[in-house]
Amino acid sequence: MAYLKKISTLGKLIYPSLMWNFSRKQKDLYLTFDDGPHPEITPWVLNLLKEYNAKATFFCVGDNIDKYPETFQQLISEGHSIGNHTYNHLNGWKTSTSAYLENVEKTERSIHLHSSVKLQNKLIRPPYGKPTISQLQRLKKLNYKIVMWEVLSGDFDQKISSEECLNNVIEHCTSGSIVVFHDSEKANTHLRYTLPKVLEYYKSKGFRFRKI
Repeated sequence: MAYLKKISTLGKLIYPSLMWNFSRKQKDLYLTFDDGPHPEITPWVLNLLKEYNAKATFFCVGDNIDKYPETFQQLISEGHSIGNHTYNHLNGWKTSTSAYLENVEKTERSIHLHSSVKLQNKLIRPPYGKPTISQLQRLKKLNYKIVMWEVLSGDFDQKISSEECLNNVIEHCTSGSIVVFHDSEKANTHLRYTLPKVLEYYKSKGFRFRKI
């Protein structure tokens, strides 16, 4: 399957202006979490990150922000970065540009409604990694930084084992990699196995975990 390898190589060729990774010069990893916040899984992630003095970036679904505002506020209060993941986790390839942008803006309103601080960056990750050219152009005009990834853990995939999920990360990460996890029920089993091991492995190698 595609995520078993670094899938950003082709993406960088097609969409070179999007954010796929950071500098290779520093031993930094950029852990990201999609689809939350979740009232049980997200706090578990936050507690684990705190143990490792790690910061991360959470691409939140607007509907979940409205359902679980206290969990969302915890993300911010603990110093992590927040990004937009649309309100209803839309597949851009199956959605008109106007409907897509309305969904993004609805999430933006939820972020501001439940946030007591002004976010420094407008980050967005298109769900499924499937934006259209038109959607990308409009998002850029709205000053969004469009964040893709270099390594996809596959934690959402029930057809692979937790060990395979871990290997997806360990075998493909390098300095500056943006890595995708999910703080969602579908990913919960693999996430709880993989994330502690990833944090311990890269900490032992002298890496820092940084937010975007």
